[in-house]
Amino acid sequence: MAKVKITLPDGSIKEYDAGITVEEVAYSIGTGLGRAAIAGKINGNPVDLNTTINSDVELSIITLDSREGLDIYRHSAAHIMAQAVKRIYGNVKLAIGPAIEDGFYYDFDLEDRLSQEDFDRIEKEMRKIIKEDLPVTRKVMGKEEAIKLMKEIGEEYKVELIEEMEDEEVSFYEQGEFIDLCRGPHLPSTGRLKAFKLLNVAGAYWRGDENNKMLQRIYATAFARQSELEQYLERLEEAKKRDHRRLGKDLDLFSFHDEGRGFPFIHPKGMVLRNELIDFWKKEHRKAGYEEVLTPIILNQSLWQQSGHWEHYQENMYFTEIDDELHSIKPMNCPGGILIYKSKMRSYRDLPIRMAELGLVHRHEKSGTLHGLMRVRNFTQDDAHIFCLPSQIVDELTGVIKLVDTIYNAFGFNYSVELSTRPENSMGSEEMWDLATGALKEAIEKNGLAYEINEGDGAFYGPKIDFHLEDSLGRTWQCGTIQLDFQMPERFDLSYVGEDGKEHRPVMIHRAIYGSLERFMGILIEHYGGAFPAWLAPVQVKILPVSDDQFSYAEELREKLASKEIRVEVDAANEKLGYKIRQAQLEKVPYMLVVGKNEAENRTVSVRDRREGDLGAMGIAEFKEKVLAEIREKIIK
Repeated sequence: MAKVKITLPDGSIKEYDAGITVEEVAYSIGTGLGRAAIAGKINGNPVDLNTTINSDVELSIITLDSREGLDIYRHSAAHIMAQAVKRIYGNVKLAIGPAIEDGFYYDFDLEDRLSQEDFDRIEKEMRKIIKEDLPVTRKVMGKEEAIKLMKEIGEEYKVELIEEMEDEEVSFYEQGEFIDLCRGPHLPSTGRLKAFKLLNVAGAYWRGDENNKMLQRIYATAFARQSELEQYLERLEEAKKRDHRRLGKDLDLFSFHDEGRGFPFIHPKGMVLRNELIDFWKKEHRKAGYEEVLTPIILNQSLWQQSGHWEHYQENMYFTEIDDELHSIKPMNCPGGILIYKSKMRSYRDLPIRMAELGLVHRHEKSGTLHGLMRVRNFTQDDAHIFCLPSQIVDELTGVIKLVDTIYNAFGFNYSVELSTRPENSMGSEEMWDLATGALKEAIEKNGLAYEINEGDGAFYGPKIDFHLEDSLGRTWQCGTIQLDFQMPERFDLSYVGEDGKEHRPVMIHRAIYGSLERFMGILIEHYGGAFPAWLAPVQVKILPVSDDQFSYAEELREKLASKEIRVEVDAANEKLGYKIRQAQLEKVPYMLVVGKNEAENRTVSVRDRREGDLGAMGIAEFKEKVLAEIREKIIK
């Protein structure tokens, strides 16, 4: 019998009879690996466990301990869910059902309106399918045959997908009576699925196009172990409690209104938080050598054509006509900063020039993508544009990285770094892109940062470094970005006079740290659960007089604290002390000062900490210094 040589990830080579399956190889390596295996990779391509090997290959075994394995597991769960829905509702048309970051979803076209009340019934049918332990098998057929099959069973969405495929052969996966268009791989049988949970249902346009039919999307998740599922569901419950949309309303920070969908209204207490973020940002930028600028919100169409936004970003822009000429409401701040640079001749001695701008931008987001402060149609971007000599690139990138670290540390965030490379829809030569990508990589490594490569996700004008914050629930948020740009200086004919007296091209660095001020506020609300550290809290101290007799003393205290710019309120409600304390706790005020007869007579305060409870009596000066030190040092607790 013919033999095949299989090279394993550790470099070792094993010889087997031709026709051996991936699963058999896994068991030959070890019983534990065989039991854990759910798929394999042959020469880098994912395959099913029952795939036969008939030539020399490189092979790795995929298990549930890997991200790739978990995605396969969840994709199989999506098929089981779709099978259950078809069994229950009968006349169901299937759209798509991929694995996603924390689970999976499937889009359905059916007449019945699904709700969470239907989940128990669907989950029960899924458990039945799992118990049946149906083999999952791959079936390959020609494109025309595949279209014919899908038309026969009324799967019009699958027909559309197949018709757009360039491949002449199409693969399906079958389990019992269920068949679905899919590249795979999948679990070998439905019985391998263990822990799963349906989460919610939402509307979703077919292919994300609001001109297409609205489908019903069921979101769900699945884990290898029940304990992991339970931990995830607990995190979800905690995330619901911390949802910035609910807390924004409860804490009177912001609101949204139908008269301006996707446009946030920031309330007075929200403005306190916003202004604290701005003041901190401005202070740190001044220290880092930035000068602040402000550019117009509306600029002529010709500018956006020159910048490339007209060609690459037009569908996300709003337009208006002024003096019979088309103008755009800016979606980005960079062209305005470029015009400031061009306003006069620059010398090599002037560089680097660091322009910082808190610029209001507008982007035409689809209504289905709007989500509280996280995805809005207008927001303030904390941009900066650095114009520098080619020899200054790495030093300037290092300066930005250090500033990012300073600002994120102030909020207690850990972060990870990602280098995004050239996308398909991009401007400029390959040589320029390689030069820019190499400079970003050098700066990251010079600063000792671990990073991952995100192929093809750069901006259309240059590669970028993205910073992903990790919040208190372990979720990540992409906020900061650094983009190295050789294209805009070329398009706008930017120059500086060099030492040789000749004109040269500067390099442009785009960067943001908060990213969007509004979105960063939303992240902070959820990160802290609305219980902001004292320096950020809209109200830092609440004075709680026990009775009307202490109102004058409470007001005296308020004036003394307010004179030191401590944000303080007096609760003058005609309520019992217990109610006032509970109310201040609900408002998540860092400090409560209880003042009764004894405190008024002794000129003291009884201090309650939001987290630690009763701290006992303190003199006014002692308490004042305690709070001021906490604010000054930006202590997080």
